[in-house]
Amino acid sequence: MKQILFSGVIGLFLTLAGTPLLIKFLARKGYGQFIRDDGPRGHHGKRGTPTMGGIAFILATLIAYFATKLITGAPTTFSGLLVLFLMGGMGLVGFLDDYIKIVKQRSLGLRAKAKMAGQLIVGIAFAVLSLQFADVRGNTAASTKLSFVTDFGWSIGPVLFVVWALFMILAMSNGVNLTDGLDGLATGASVMVFGAYTFIGVWQFQESCANATTLTNPGACFEVRDPLDLAVVASALMGACFGFLWWNTSPAKIFMGDTGSLALGGALAGLAICSRTEMLMAILGGLFVLITMSVVIQVGFFKMTGKRVFKMAPLQHHFELKGWSEVLVVVRFWIIQGMCVIVGLGLFYAGWAADK
Repeated sequence: MKQILFSGVIGLFLTLAGTPLLIKFLARKGYGQFIRDDGPRGHHGKRGTPTMGGIAFILATLIAYFATKLITGAPTTFSGLLVLFLMGGMGLVGFLDDYIKIVKQRSLGLRAKAKMAGQLIVGIAFAVLSLQFADVRGNTAASTKLSFVTDFGWSIGPVLFVVWALFMILAMSNGVNLTDGLDGLATGASVMVFGAYTFIGVWQFQESCANATTLTNPGACFEVRDPLDLAVVASALMGACFGFLWWNTSPAKIFMGDTGSLALGGALAGLAICSRTEMLMAILGGLFVLITMSVVIQVGFFKMTGKRVFKMAPLQHHFELKGWSEVLVVVRFWIIQGMCVIVGLGLFYAGWAADK
């Protein structure tokens, strides 16, 4: 359990101390945010704020994870490395998108097809690798069965699993990307979900089928590969995002950019897939789902009727245009996200207790 503490503290310290250095570097290079002209007027003053801040918590997470392994002497695991690969790969796609925006001074970076291709390459690599290299118990990092609190039903097969994993990865990475429209909103919401996955990983480790001989009810164990290491990764991400939030909260000194939002979404999807809690992610990350659905509804309704449901999508901007201050929207949306995490963890515990 020391690993969880070390990874969280190291991640927190690195972003608290390292983000100001990144801010100075980006400001010196002139890598500032481009603001849409059709967005809320209050955002125009943010033009030029350093972006690509996701670099800070991506590097902090990677350093925190490997430093923890070095300090404790614990080995790395395939599941942990796989989630870090997904985070880093999606972050690289986002970095290219951000860099093009800055160089060409436009609100759109990579072309849609190029951005999607990058996400697909990383997502397919993750999905295929997650079904390889079984451990001594025969468990791979992911399962071809659907899951809520644990796996259920029949196997959907490797091909459909890859499609399902891609859907989750794209949905979560773009969901976090859409949420990242107000200072600190996506960062604070992500901290809560990573905290939930730290708890889930610890619980699954304690109730792991690998420890079946010491459990009071071996039939209620979790058949998850490397649950403790998934908790270490989640803790590193939670600490790194927490430290970044110090600089990203209103008024933001730096934005995470697509570099950060795609990386966070990838990490969330990876944790859900590897911990066998895929459908539970829709509840734990409820704010991301809500904001994504607001865009789907807005676009779909406008194409059918020529009218808009919201003043502006994503949803957070609708409330800004209704007169809510940015801080008010962020805090209230954090409360909604906190409630989603509480409900999700409650369902996780209830599912385990029902098997007991």
